[in-house]
Parts: sequence; structure tokens; C-alpha cells
Amino acid sequence: METIHINRKNLHNWQKRSVPTVMALGYFDGLHKGHCHVIETARLKAKEYGLPLSVMSFSPHPKIVLSNGKEQVHYLMPLGEKEEKMKMLGADNFYLVKFDKEFASLSPERFVEEYLVNLGVVHAVAGFDFSYGSFGAGNLDRLKQHSKAKIEVTKVQKVSCRGEKISSTCIRKRILDGNVEELPDFLGHLYEVKCNWNGFLLQPQPHYTIPAPGIYEVILKRETKELIGQLYVTDDGLLQFAQNISNQMKGNLTISWKKRLSVIHPHKLEKVMNN
Repeated sequence: METIHINRKNLHNWQKRSVPTVMALGYFDGLHKGHCHVIETARLKAKEYGLPLSVMSFSPHPKIVLSNGKEQVHYLMPLGEKEEKMKMLGADNFYLVKFDKEFASLSPERFVEEYLVNLGVVHAVAGFDFSYGSFGAGNLDRLKQHSKAKIEVTKVQKVSCRGEKISSTCIRKRILDGNVEELPDFLGHLYEVKCNWNGFLLQPQPHYTIPAPGIYEVILKRETKELIGQLYVTDDGLLQFAQNISNQMKGNLTISWKKRLSVIHPHKLEKVMNN
């Protein structure tokens, strides 16, 4: 899979190099069950057409740009992990478009012409609520019209869990509330955070959301080694494993969050960690 970073300066060069493709559209933070359904639908459509599968996402998160930086977003995974999962899902090309004020001001027609038609898209697949163009004025019902009938469209309907639409927003809320045991129903797997262990503290890598303060049952993983135990999360996001960790596990680890065992006031949690 090739990751292609698109901005206004290099857009024309990538347009000249484009070939016909089926494209999945979305932000895809966390790659939850809803996202995976969109990409799988696009993969099957690409197979039907005999064309490569492309996925288009945007960076940074639109909310950050549109709020002039006043609204911060709790990301669910960094770019590197998103790339790995896109590859596993069968993407041939991953377009990452720079989302800035200039991009946000594009009319729906210009977005479709410049970022879809001119990049070779012949069939676009997205969730039912995907929007594009200035003020989100474009939607899937109008995309074929905006492409002047050059692009066919597949709208993927809502994927729900417990009567609720599966979304990055509802997943972030559960993480920030500490309800990690509910996440497999939305993500399709335990929530995972990659980190570095230096022998004392577990330091999360950037662009992960850390669950609410408390004590959690987790699995630490490093290559073929696994260790199940309790993890303390403090009010300022510090992580400490309650059991001894072998020196063989020093370095990059993955924390898989199973469930919260206890909600403890942050200053009490600090005392527990210092004992």
C-alpha cells in the first residue's frame, strides 16, 4: 500500500499520475466496525470493477481547523497504526489530504472535480452521513450530480450497536468515561494503546485517548509475550502497572484494555501508586 500525502501544491502532480480507482471516503479515526464496513464495501466494489482500492482521509481533524484550534480532538489512533490497518483491510492507496482553511472553503463541486474525478475515482463509497465542501454542503445524494455523472456512488447505511450509531464520537466518550469493557462491541476488538515502558512508567505514544482515572484490568503485549494485570491511570494520565514487568518487555508495548475494576479519586490513586 502507498500512502500519498495530498496538499494544494502537489495535487496537480498526483492528478497527472492517477489511474481509475474505487475510493472509500471518511475520516476513519479508530477504524471501528462502521468504518470497516465502508472500506469492505469499497473493496468488494473494487473487485467487481477490477480496479485498485483507494481510501481518502483528512488531517488534521476538521473540527480543529474549523474551530481555529479552540476545539481539540481526542484521537483514537496515530497515523502509523491507521496505515497498518488500511493495508490489512486491502487498500492499495491511502490518500491523506491536508485539511486547512483553503481546503475547507472549496465548493462541493470543486472538491469532487479536483479531489475525486481528477484523481481517477470512478466509484465512491462512504457512510450515509458523509459530507464535503464548504459548510458540508455536499452529500452522497448529490455526488454523482457534482461529478457530472462521472462517478457512481454507494451509500453505506448506519451500523449500530445497542440502538446507537457506531461512531468515533461515541467511542471517545466511552474511553473518557472509563467504560472500556463496552468498546469491543463498537471496535470489534479490545481498545489498544501503544506505549513505551522504561522500567517504571508506561509512556503512551502520541495520538491515543487515555481512559478516565481508575484501576483497569489490562493485557500488556510485546511480540509473543503477554502479561495480564492491573493498571493505574492517574488524573494527569500517568500509567503504572501494578505487577512487576520483566526487563525482557522493556521498549514498545501494547496495552489492551479489558475492563475498569475501580474508580478511585486521583489523589488516593497517587497514594496507591506510591506504596
